Amino acid sequence: MPASTYRLQISAEFTLQDAARTLPYLHRLGVDWVYLSPLLEAEPGSAHGYDVIDHSRVDPARGGPEGLADLTGAARGLGMGVLVDIVPNHVGVATPKVNAWWWDVLRLGTDSRFEGFFDIDWAAGGGRVLLPVLGDQPDELDALVAVDGELHYYDHHFPIAEGTGEGTPREVHDRQHYELVSWRRADHDLNYRRFFAVSSLAAIRVERRRVFDASHAEIARWMSQGLVDGLRVDHPDGLKDPGAYLIRLHELAGDRPIWVEKILEGDERMPAEWPVAGTTGYDALAVLDRVFVDPAGESSLTQLARELDTNDETDHWPELVRRRKRAVADGILNSEIRRLERELQLDGSADALAELAAAMPVYRSYLPFGREYLEEACAAAIDRRPDLGDTLRAVVERLADPAHPAAQRFQQTSGMIMAKGVEDNAFYRYTRLTSLTEVGADPSEFAVTPARFHQVQDDRMRRSPQSMTTLTTHDTKRSEDTRARISALAEIPERWRAFVTGMRETITVGDGPLENLVWQAIVGAWPASRVRLNEYALKAAREAGDSTAWTDGDQQFERRLVDLVGAAFDDPDVRERVEAMVAEVEPAGWSNGVGAKLLQLLSPGTPDVYQGTELWDRSLVDPDNRRPVDFAAAAAVLGRIDDGWQPQLDASGAAKPLVVSRALRLRRDRPGLFTGYTPVTATGARADHLIGFDRGGAVALATRLPLGLAAAGGWGDTSVDVGGRGMRDELTGRVFDGGPIPVAALFETYPVALLVAR
Repeated sequence: MPASTYRLQISAEFTLQDAARTLPYLHRLGVDWVYLSPLLEAEPGSAHGYDVIDHSRVDPARGGPEGLADLTGAARGLGMGVLVDIVPNHVGVATPKVNAWWWDVLRLGTDSRFEGFFDIDWAAGGGRVLLPVLGDQPDELDALVAVDGELHYYDHHFPIAEGTGEGTPREVHDRQHYELVSWRRADHDLNYRRFFAVSSLAAIRVERRRVFDASHAEIARWMSQGLVDGLRVDHPDGLKDPGAYLIRLHELAGDRPIWVEKILEGDERMPAEWPVAGTTGYDALAVLDRVFVDPAGESSLTQLARELDTNDETDHWPELVRRRKRAVADGILNSEIRRLERELQLDGSADALAELAAAMPVYRSYLPFGREYLEEACAAAIDRRPDLGDTLRAVVERLADPAHPAAQRFQQTSGMIMAKGVEDNAFYRYTRLTSLTEVGADPSEFAVTPARFHQVQDDRMRRSPQSMTTLTTHDTKRSEDTRARISALAEIPERWRAFVTGMRETITVGDGPLENLVWQAIVGAWPASRVRLNEYALKAAREAGDSTAWTDGDQQFERRLVDLVGAAFDDPDVRERVEAMVAEVEPAGWSNGVGAKLLQLLSPGTPDVYQGTELWDRSLVDPDNRRPVDFAAAAAVLGRIDDGWQPQLDASGAAKPLVVSRALRLRRDRPGLFTGYTPVTATGARADHLIGFDRGGAVALATRLPLGLAAAGGWGDTSVDVGGRGMRDELTGRVFDGGPIPVAALFETYPVALLVAR
């Protein structure tokens, strides 16, 4: 089991060979296992690798099998392990010809030997699979051209079945096992299951043994040849039977650990029989963030959000979630609701199904595990829509049966609706403090007390000690350091109110919640390029879907939004105000950043570090968080630190790799210091500003709410007792004798300390 992991995004621009060359640096940083993004061959040009087209080999563009062998060999030489992300739910079909399975199905229809690999409702398409690629004009099919046994629609190429190539291109098209239809029909009429609302990612039926074996052929080779030490499973909630899949995967992996990308809501637990080490850490992220948020700022920031919100969504997070999930069920995922209705064979049940999915309190159940969530959703739906009571009860009677096909499909669908309705929509509308709108988090929970933080850590120690912990991933909405700075706004809510109000008097797009979000992003990520901030603002506005949208967007509004972002660069007064606000919260962001990082790396669980976040990383949502990392520069900083340089906590970010390296090295090299969990508390007037714990010899201490602490005059007489032991701070080398330690002395250099008994 790894002491820690470090996530690397493998691509054509950063190959496995490149990753192998970074390993000596990562080993010096203290990393135990390297954690790789998907490696199987993906769509040409894919930056992320989640659109696999060939499960039989490592992507040549990413370094091929030779690259994996090189990396594993280098890792073995350093005593490091290798963890790889895998994608069992779907495959890439954007370019049909490069995916042999999909091409064969399009060519032969139900006679294809791969037909059973995909989740296609042939009857709903009149015996054809609908492909939503056509434009909006009524004569789009006139653009078809038959070329060398293929049917071409501009850059889209499709097979022509044998013996059907005679006649005009439209006549040829009408004889195929697929039907090209308008892209607008995808959301309501699509007859193959896809990944969320992405038509270029077709789901596969990995629950079938033949499909499992074919889609895990290369993964099995990795295991048999000892190339990989563990697996991370992407999107298990999309599978028909995640538990059965994980048991089969465990058999293939042997004793190697498996982590699942599972988002837990509140006190939700995973099924105990799943043979997994734990989740990928989103459940840890929320509490780590919130212990650095000032609860005193909630009232003022909420009032500001109310004043900006013309849709009355600020005070009603649960209702906002329900409405946005219902909008998804009626909109971009309506084809899944309609398919469920067909499988239920209950006329008029679509309304009830959409209402039920909107009311689900968790992503999905795993029947019979989690049936109570289905019943809770039914009660809530009936309470809201008593007119649907009889239909809802009839629907739930079938959906509660684990063997019913509709029950299995509903479980797959409810998670999609949750993800699209909450993470990719409601999060962009609920903007009072955007560091709280993060994957796996409940933004209506504003802050947590140190006591609650310790309770959660103790529970994690007992229940899931091998689950990952994380602060940043390729899927987080903002990187950890961006959130750390934004969270500081809770300490100066009236200053933020004045800032936003003043900006709206200077330039506005007429969407208050979005403007609040965009200004927080600008302040949180500053200095950032105009291009990065423009792309983020446009994506956020389209995801929110209030003033513009991904389809049929408001181009005039989007131009005004670009002008708003541009004002931070082009208007001297606006830029001055932005930079003044950044200067006010930047030191607090540094303090929050290193504090959260230290607590994450030392808290119970397996800490994961996302690439580049050992230095300051003020990224926004993808693809911004997949920018290249300058590993040479990072290695140079670490080298200076190891040579005795004591960096300051400043904009350079050099103090962060000091914290990261010393924490990771302790986790890897001295596991005996991490055998328990005991809260460490301070005494004195500023005791509430300290958060800390003792893991059994390694003690992490951090500053909370630094702006309030400074306003109160500093630590004063506050002291901390670490058990009467003599201690050494691994960050500064300072030694403290037994007895209470004055916190002002402890934090003289940094707002954090990593103590180890002498």
